Amino acid sequence: MHLRLIVVGKLREPYLAAAAEDFRRRLRPYHRLEEIEVRAGSPASEADAILRLIAPSDRVWLLERSGTELSSEELAAQVERLPLDGVSQLTLVVAGTYGAAPTLLARANFHWSLSRLTLLHEWARALVLEQLYRAAKIAANEPYHH
Repeated sequence: MHLRLIVVGKLREPYLAAAAEDFRRRLRPYHRLEEIEVRAGSPASEADAILRLIAPSDRVWLLERSGTELSSEELAAQVERLPLDGVSQLTLVVAGTYGAAPTLLARANFHWSLSRLTLLHEWARALVLEQLYRAAKIAANEPYHH
C-alpha cells in the first residue's frame, strides 16, 4: 500500500519532528510513505493547494475532529481492506490550524477523527504516523504495545 500524507505546514517542534521521523522509519517495512507539505494560509488557499495534489480517482481520508473515531484494530482492518477494494494508494490529509475548507471536506471519501479533542495539526501529523504504524503491526499479527 502506498500511503500519501498531505499536511499543512512543517513540523517545527524538534520533539515532534523526532517522533514523526521515528514512526516513518518504523513504517517503512510495511508501507511506502510519501509526505507532502503545503504552505499554511487561509483554509481556502490550503484546500486549493491540497486539492491540486489529489487526482479524481484518489481515495482521500481527511483528519477531522468531527469525523469517525476508529480503534487501532478498526483502523488496521480499514487499511488492510483497501487493496481488496482495488485501492493501491491512500491519501491522508491533515489540514491547518483553522481546519479544512468546505471544498476539502466535500472531496474526502472518509473523515477520520483521532479524538474529539482539538489537537494541534502538528500533533495530529505525528499521531497519524504512529497509528498507521500501529495498524501495520496489528495487520501483520505482530505485537506492538507489549
